[in-house]
Amino acid sequence: MGNCVPVTPGILEPRDSLDLAEIMDFSSFYDDSDSSNDTFVDYDAAPCHNQFCPLFQRVAPPFLAATCAAAALGTGALLVALAKRPQAWRWPQSRALVAQLALGTALFAALLPALAAGIGRGWHLGTGPCRLTHLLWHWSLFAQALLVASGSCGTAWARWDPRSRRLAVALWAVALLLATPAALVSGVAAGTSCVRRSVDILAPVYLLHLTLCLCLLLLLPAGLLLAALAVPRLRASWAAGAGLSWLFLGLWVPYGAGLAGEFLLQARLLEPTCGSFERFDFALGLSEGLGVLHCGLGPLALLLAWRCRRGAGGAGGC
Repeated sequence: MGNCVPVTPGILEPRDSLDLAEIMDFSSFYDDSDSSNDTFVDYDAAPCHNQFCPLFQRVAPPFLAATCAAAALGTGALLVALAKRPQAWRWPQSRALVAQLALGTALFAALLPALAAGIGRGWHLGTGPCRLTHLLWHWSLFAQALLVASGSCGTAWARWDPRSRRLAVALWAVALLLATPAALVSGVAAGTSCVRRSVDILAPVYLLHLTLCLCLLLLLPAGLLLAALAVPRLRASWAAGAGLSWLFLGLWVPYGAGLAGEFLLQARLLEPTCGSFERFDFALGLSEGLGVLHCGLGPLALLLAWRCRRGAGGAGGC
């Protein structure tokens, strides 16, 4: 996990990216040969030396460790505030919604230490734990996206009653179902790297997974934004503080765009060159790093908004 490893046999491509969600993908050192005899790429060979892989291995472990620590502190403080003053959390930042967002953040952050260790030391736990990691990663991601969307479109989370409890069960179950393709397409490459995609770029199960990611990370935020601009009631909820929940979607939108770009490059719908692959590696890595920050920034933003509303006597936001 996290090493620059040979391309998986039978999945020859011009190159594969290393990024945080892949929890460390294939080598970023590639050539443009189409020869079917080439089952790996030489990391030290000319002409396409990509600097992203060694940089990623140096920077990612401390970044993930720091983000995990920030997430633990922020989520802990948020849960304490929820427990001590449950009645102070009112719609659109209701206790029912914020508690579930905190649960999703905690689940996401709990995976970061294992990912950091895997980047630095390689993945030695086998295919099953690798797929479970990707399942939990995407379950948390998709559940939070659906929670933000449901909280932006109505008052279902205004109180914790049988109706909202049924909605919560259904939402988390749907998120788990949507995350299942992520587990099916992941796997272990070269015995030491837990990769996001161990199947062909055009495999039906990967196309399904990519479609779900694009819908939840790109189309969903765009649709909610248009709805908020068109519907006065949704704009009013933004003024009351609901817009802060969108921090999650805003941080992950660039990564959704990066996944679309990855598909276009890997499927050769865009011109593949050494420079384009290297620039894409850096852009995709930075966009995912931005998304990972949600687990540290999200709880702090919700706490800040809550304190601002208390300071203003509940009459307005900051």
